[in-house]
Amino acid sequence: MWYKRESMDKKDEKQQYEDSIRDDLRYLELLSHSYPTIADASTEIINLEAILNLPKPTEHFISDPHGESDAFNHVLRNASGYVKRKVNELFGDQLDESDKRELCTLIYYPEQKLQLLKLEKRDMHDFYRTSLVRLISVCREVSSKYTRSKIRKELPKDFEYIIEELLHESYSGYGEKKHKYYQMIVESIIDTGRADAFITEISKLIQRLAIDRLHLLGDIYDRGPGADKIMDTLCDYKHFDIVWGNHDIEWMGACAGNRACICNVLRLCMRYGNLSTLEDGYGINLLPLATFAMDTYRDDPCTEFEVRDLLKDGSLDEQTMRMLTQMHKAITIIQLKEEARIIDRRPSFGMTDRKLLDAIDLETGTVQIGNKTYTLKDSHFPTLIPDNPSKLTKEEERLMTKIEHSFRASEKLRRHIDCLLSRGGMYRVCNSNLMFHGSVPLDKDGQLKEVEVEGKQYKGKELMRKIERVVRNAFNSEVSSDRRRFSVDYLWYLWCGKDSPLFDKDKMATFERYFVADSKTYKEKKGYYYEYNNDEATIDMILDDFEVEGTHRHIINGHVPVKTTRGETPVKANGKLLVIDGGFSKAYQPETGIAGYTLIFHSRGLELMQHQPFRSAEEAVKRGDDIKSSVQIVEMSEHRMYVKDTDKGKVLQSKVENLKKLLYAYRNGLLN
Repeated sequence: MWYKRESMDKKDEKQQYEDSIRDDLRYLELLSHSYPTIADASTEIINLEAILNLPKPTEHFISDPHGESDAFNHVLRNASGYVKRKVNELFGDQLDESDKRELCTLIYYPEQKLQLLKLEKRDMHDFYRTSLVRLISVCREVSSKYTRSKIRKELPKDFEYIIEELLHESYSGYGEKKHKYYQMIVESIIDTGRADAFITEISKLIQRLAIDRLHLLGDIYDRGPGADKIMDTLCDYKHFDIVWGNHDIEWMGACAGNRACICNVLRLCMRYGNLSTLEDGYGINLLPLATFAMDTYRDDPCTEFEVRDLLKDGSLDEQTMRMLTQMHKAITIIQLKEEARIIDRRPSFGMTDRKLLDAIDLETGTVQIGNKTYTLKDSHFPTLIPDNPSKLTKEEERLMTKIEHSFRASEKLRRHIDCLLSRGGMYRVCNSNLMFHGSVPLDKDGQLKEVEVEGKQYKGKELMRKIERVVRNAFNSEVSSDRRRFSVDYLWYLWCGKDSPLFDKDKMATFERYFVADSKTYKEKKGYYYEYNNDEATIDMILDDFEVEGTHRHIINGHVPVKTTRGETPVKANGKLLVIDGGFSKAYQPETGIAGYTLIFHSRGLELMQHQPFRSAEEAVKRGDDIKSSVQIVEMSEHRMYVKDTDKGKVLQSKVENLKKLLYAYRNGLLN
């Protein structure tokens, strides 16, 4: 009787399957518009199941570039050393080190390298022939994980057909008979004078294919001189996403017209001698600030406002440095006033202790912070109104009106902020990895902390989602004016508020660092997240709250530079938390001892790349210099990951199941 029972079970299964199809019939009818025949549905199932069994494409994670555009762009061009590794694998002992270095540099900087080579080489025809064949080999290798359809979408229009033919060249079977055909394609590229253009396009194609998706974990802005250049690169990049950092939020606030954020943006640019981002990048008119500062602080040494010239390229002469110190102090005082005004109108922020201009005693040259009185290092405050320290003078008000207009009127800044809004968010989950910039606020017991936003309490994932809505409301003309004004003010809170996931410290000690000699007042106590972030149970609790699934799941964040010189490690909580801020910014490199991390997630697992300082793109072109990187293996899998193991694979698998239902419906008359 067992076979009858088994037959009955199969019959029940079939009936259940048909019932599920009938339940989905409305959706299947819609699907049938895209796949109107059995052949159409079958072909798509074959295509999708083939894609599901391709190796998982490579993801790159980068955090905190802080305006270091040369280093950032180089890491994208060389795919954190992936391109160089492929060149070594392909050509091994066939080429000497100088030839391999020249080939890599040609891939990274094709236009610049070609110009240099034309001055050095006599026989460009021979160089073209050799380089074209080598570049095609590299491109074929980096494209091996992708379908022809995906590759076709990435191909440059001018050489679409030619590259597709060359990528699928074969020297076996029919390929031998077509060998002359492929040779003639290469020769024709050279003879028609298109070799330079072809080399440029195929090199950029290699760069694009080497990184399937880029995850940028915040803090694009401040310190370095090229944040606008990084944003230009990203605006033209196809496959990337961003989680916002506190420095990004600060610039978003400036774009939205938050004057405290505007002042802070200017202050940091003055502090690091970075005028190029403001003036050349975004067309911000600094003349009104310079005029005001030189007049107001002409007799003030501004000793505590000296500029950190990170470039050290001689572009800042003594007169310019003097002017910048005056501008630095002028905008710092205005910032403290603008922040106090936000604190007054937003008592829910709980930041009245940061109104330190009110705590200054001008007669004694002291300030009271908490229960202690401290002597001021600098007690020259010509624009402070004793009865109302937070009030701007008429000159300061006129200045801020002009500067605010300059920020609001910058079309390029708005385009870059629109990119941050469209591609960014407070957090992201992808392939079992939870990404955010700073922290998830925790209480003293290591539990998710409830934080008030717009009169309600939120924690964990819901807090992040709420904050993201508030950020977007700052740029949403459809919300009420009161709500939008709150959102614009909240952008400043995200920069320096103690319960902000992007900051998560008890205070931003801006005032103390400039005006108080006692360095104990500079200490900014980190939130409890940083006490518990090496505890595996806590990390699991956060991952559970964000509904991150998978055997190998992680939190990946930046924000706090990993000081390798002090023995700190980026790997925490038994490998479940990875902190990948390693010091792209030159300002951090003396402390970190390195120049940044890149995390690579490919079909074999996770690799952490540790980078050494990058000289310049010019040196890379001339000398073939590359970023020296060392691999720190974080987690390698015994079994290769495939597309079916990814988030995208789950979506495709669901589509396959629905197409199989559609096929069944066609074949069994459930759908005509």
